[in-house]
Amino acid sequence: MAKKLKCIIVDDEPLAREVLQEYVQVIDHLELVCTVENALELDQMLEKQAIDLIFLDIQMPYLTGLDFLKVRHDLPMVIITTAFPNYALDGFRFDVIDYLLKPITFNRFFKAVTKAVRYHSFKSGTQEPTEAITEQPYFFVKCDGRYQKIYTSEILFVKALENYVLIHTSSDKYMSLMPLKTIEENLDTEAFIRVHKSYIVPISKIRSLENHELILEEGHKIPVSRNYAKQVQDKVLKDKVIKRKEP
Repeated sequence: MAKKLKCIIVDDEPLAREVLQEYVQVIDHLELVCTVENALELDQMLEKQAIDLIFLDIQMPYLTGLDFLKVRHDLPMVIITTAFPNYALDGFRFDVIDYLLKPITFNRFFKAVTKAVRYHSFKSGTQEPTEAITEQPYFFVKCDGRYQKIYTSEILFVKALENYVLIHTSSDKYMSLMPLKTIEENLDTEAFIRVHKSYIVPISKIRSLENHELILEEGHKIPVSRNYAKQVQDKVLKDKVIKRKEP
């Protein structure tokens, strides 16, 4: 396993620190050194401890995150976490790794961390800049009080259940409080397709298409609504249908 990045969370809001701390704890690439409430405490910690990555809020007492970036030039990697989008340009002038807007979702947080891991690996000479972290695509959802890793290759279908989604994989089922659209936005549109207002399926798991019904692997039957029927037929069948040639 690659070396873990030692990180520190800087935010004057207790809830914001708790959310980021929870996110950090489920990512293998990160090791949380501590959390602090302002830039002055951060400055003291940097003198005592080697840090690889800082999650830095902007609006804080005494010294803002941007002001701190102006006066300290020997900083490790920085990911800005803020509720204010208007500081993005200023942030990137300081070569920050990423700029996250609150409320920060886990998937967005994970993407930012992935960028930091790749950059650190490249800078340390252990990975080429275009080399991806060697793991098949996945995302996290919160269910039963914990964040669950879902590999997209294992998804059989996703079903909307009022305010929840049910993610049915080849090995288990996971229910999470979120709209179906949120899951849809985090899936590869070339690999997954919406077939009904309540269903998303992976194209590779479709075994047959008949009238307004799909048959998936393991025999699951999924309805296809009239609104999605043409889109499904066009995308699923494409040019894969072998037609009988006339003599």
